[in-house]
Amino acid sequence: MSTARTKWINLRVTPEEKKIITSEAETKGMSTCDFVRHKLGKQRVRKTKREREKLLHVARIGNNLNQLARWANTYKSNADSILILAELSAVEKELKCI
Repeated sequence: MSTARTKWINLRVTPEEKKIITSEAETKGMSTCDFVRHKLGKQRVRKTKREREKLLHVARIGNNLNQLARWANTYKSNADSILILAELSAVEKELKCI
């Protein structure tokens, strides 16, 4: 359970400082507030769209691995080890792309 953020801090910066802060935040896919919190050593509250997509992709790969393991355990005597190795190799390639 997180604590609600109810207090404000107003900070004056030069136009150049603002450009730098917003540009770095944008480059990292973060909001300006999250970027400043991150720079202060706090964890970000929100995940970027790209991070959510990566997490979903890793979850799908994990699901595929689980299905392979279940299949291999169910059909131990008939399991085609070459097929399983090929599938695991494909999973490994996907993970390298992330």
